[in-house]
Amino acid sequence: MTSLVRHLTFDCHDAHRQATFWAGVLGGSLADDDFPGDPEALVTAEGITLLFVTVPEAKTVKNRLHVDLQPQDRTRDEEVERLVALGAKLVDDHRKPTGRGWALLADPEGNEFCVECGEAERAALIAAEAAEAPARTPRP
Repeated sequence: MTSLVRHLTFDCHDAHRQATFWAGVLGGSLADDDFPGDPEALVTAEGITLLFVTVPEAKTVKNRLHVDLQPQDRTRDEEVERLVALGAKLVDDHRKPTGRGWALLADPEGNEFCVECGEAERAALIAAEAAEAPARTPRP
């Protein structure tokens, strides 16, 4: 028998605030019994559940585990703009002029996460690169 990941858990200073941010990011919802000031808050979204637990310690180093987001109905750049409007901060920009790459953001408490291209955007990039590649001539 194997194990299943029940949820990802984040230590934080304000569980409700963090959960509200991530519910907005993922289009999810907080549990009905989660309120400001609660020590824990649970976010359920399509394909994932996140638990936020209030702890006294501050974040001091880079995350050892982070979330990679793939937008479903907008471009990577549009998603970065949306997330910044929700309260994320752009930490490091690895987006390339070709359209490849990712953006490294941080949530309101500094936890890093990445935003990559969505499937449709990635497919369009691959098709464009293939169209621009010089045709190979067969060897005699």
